[in-house]
Amino acid sequence: MKKLALRPAPSDEGERLDRFISRAGGVSRGEARRVLERGGVWIEGKRVKVASRLVRAGQDVLVVLEEAGRAARPAAELSAGRILYEDASLVAVDKPPFVAAQATLGSDEGNLLALVSAHLGGEAGLVHRLDLETSGVTVFGKTRMATRALAGAFREGTAHKRYLAIAFGELIDEGRVETPLSPDLQRKGRYLAVAGGKMPAATRYKVLGRKGRLCALAAFPETGRTHQIRVHLTSLGAPLVGDALYGGPKQIETDAGPSRVERVLLHARELQLPHPETGEPLRILAPVPTDLAWGLGLVGVDPADV
Repeated sequence: MKKLALRPAPSDEGERLDRFISRAGGVSRGEARRVLERGGVWIEGKRVKVASRLVRAGQDVLVVLEEAGRAARPAAELSAGRILYEDASLVAVDKPPFVAAQATLGSDEGNLLALVSAHLGGEAGLVHRLDLETSGVTVFGKTRMATRALAGAFREGTAHKRYLAIAFGELIDEGRVETPLSPDLQRKGRYLAVAGGKMPAATRYKVLGRKGRLCALAAFPETGRTHQIRVHLTSLGAPLVGDALYGGPKQIETDAGPSRVERVLLHARELQLPHPETGEPLRILAPVPTDLAWGLGLVGVDPADV
């Protein structure tokens, strides 16, 4: 996302908001109206959608513009095929890539929480989140008690996750990384694995197949830090394919020639946790998406076996 931080001068007092954004932000009038309509404008920390609102001098105006290829792609509805499991207490869905887990500064529409809430006809209980480009199992509570119990399972470590990923680099057959994480002060939104980090993190992994420097693997995060798998694998010299933020290749060589990768190849394949009402073990699988299946095939791994 590209953000514009604007502040009206005394000479801008009383100008329409859409006109001010267009002129001060260097965007077209139509784009200014579109960003207003989708909820991408904030004044003094409050979302504003009224194009005709008059600006006042000294106000903090934040405008969040979408950037091609990396912004969330709002979905109109949650297709039936995305529902992996549902009962009176919870619903588990297969999150598509590029659908935000919840509302962002840029938009409060088409995110996964909103889609699941629409499916339920009421507010779904957000329990955990996947990165924007990550696909796979996400679970929501349908009651307050279920939401608390599910959140407790993630917090207490009784929710066990298995991810599939395609990495580029040299990895031993299996290993465990427990280097703490820390925000990268040089690049906002990025994290580093550093010995002195303040966020404890641990990830196990197992290589499923490899060809040259390309390898498919299963990753088992023991903690739930932002970007954890991506950062830990990068620290081993094997960033995920498609992960430009951490130095992963956006294009790889195949037998048919070079092929561009459109997203981070990371998928939440399996979630195991106690049922929030009964305590019985619950195992939920998300189908292997086409791009991951393609990546697995490049190293000779059958998607049906993972």
